[in-house]
Amino acid sequence: MLALKYLLIVAGVLMLTAAFSITLHDLYKLFDERRKLGAVERPNFGDDWPEPLPGAESTALQSASPIRWRPAASLALAACLPLLLADGIVVIPAGMGGVRVSQMRGTLPGTLYSGAHFVTPLVDSVQLFDLRDKLFTAGIVEGVSTKKMSFEPQPLDVQSKEGLSIGLAITVRYRLDPRRLDYIESHLPQPVDSEIVPAVVASAWRDLAPTYTVREIFSSKREEVRSDAATVINKKLGADGILVEEVMLRNIQLPPQYAQGLQDLLLKEQQDDQMGVQTDIQEKQVRIAELQAEADAAQKVKEAEGEAKSKVVEAKGEADAMQYTLPLKQKQIEQSKLEAEARKEATIENADAEAQAKIIDSKAEVQRRDLLATSEANRIRVTAAADAERMTSEAKLLNQSPLLINKIIAERLSDKIQMVMVPSDGKFFFANDVFHGVDNNAALKQQMQQMDGDDAPAPAAAPAPAAGSQQ
Repeated sequence: MLALKYLLIVAGVLMLTAAFSITLHDLYKLFDERRKLGAVERPNFGDDWPEPLPGAESTALQSASPIRWRPAASLALAACLPLLLADGIVVIPAGMGGVRVSQMRGTLPGTLYSGAHFVTPLVDSVQLFDLRDKLFTAGIVEGVSTKKMSFEPQPLDVQSKEGLSIGLAITVRYRLDPRRLDYIESHLPQPVDSEIVPAVVASAWRDLAPTYTVREIFSSKREEVRSDAATVINKKLGADGILVEEVMLRNIQLPPQYAQGLQDLLLKEQQDDQMGVQTDIQEKQVRIAELQAEADAAQKVKEAEGEAKSKVVEAKGEADAMQYTLPLKQKQIEQSKLEAEARKEATIENADAEAQAKIIDSKAEVQRRDLLATSEANRIRVTAAADAERMTSEAKLLNQSPLLINKIIAERLSDKIQMVMVPSDGKFFFANDVFHGVDNNAALKQQMQQMDGDDAPAPAAAPAPAAGSQQ
């Protein structure tokens, strides 16, 4: 909204500038043409130069460019519209409040808060007020130089009940009531921060201080005085639309002589209080010693009574224990007997169990041996039956092929003898000649050995090959 206001102002100013520019431009052209017309010199022909015709100068002026009054006036009137609209837009900053003041009706009721508002142009104006908290300080400001402050703290001297002058350093935090800004504008002197607040605050403190003594204001009733002053100030300023948030009593300046006397008095009171405290401490120490003595005596009595009672209780306990000890010992003896009998019975039962276990083991061993003998007899019978069947089958084979005896004998004689099965007739067997040669050689070697008289036994001659024989 603020940008719109500035835009309207710029538009109005530009339109007014254009209107004035048009008028000035036309006036300049008219002046220039008149100057040029008046600057034309006549030729120097003496008295023979004819006089200008009447009306010639007016004719030249009429032929000059006219001034455009109508367009300039139109632009100027058009510029008034955005300027009026811009004048009717009021933007109130944050933390501020406004009141409309009419030229015809005076201050209008209602408060304009932060933001953009529309008012009647050229009739209404807006008076701004700061709605944020403010501080009014009177007296000495601690830690701040007066040269750095934007205001000079006003001195605040009040009279106490005794008639002594006391300097107060106070601070009042307040703010304006936004709902009563119209009342503040129309009824209170402006600015309120310097015209109303200082006078009301000083009046409240000066009316309240004479009801209290210096000592009460300084120490004993300081908070009460501050609270009463805050109530009075809040009541007076609240009626004028000023809200008081807090009243602070920061410092009190006493008269020098009274301050010195008060310091001496406080010192004596402090000493008196210290003596009273020491006396109380000593009295309490004596009382503590008496109480400790009484407590020690009572403790000893209690200890003696406790020891006597404990001995009585111990004697009664021993008597009661003896009454219960004999039956208990009898029960222990009976329990021991029962345990011995139980152990004896357990030993007998264990011996019987071991004997039965040995009997069972011997029976199991006999059964095992019987089973082994039975299995061995079965094995022998099966082996004999198998041998009988084998011998029967071998006898059948030998009856059918008697030459197998030679093969069996040769195999049992040596494992280096190789046997070959040939047909019984041997007509078409290609190795017959080889075997005959081998036989002849063997016979020749046998004869040579006999001739040499070798004592070694001659090997058995190989049987002559026959049909179905083995060589």
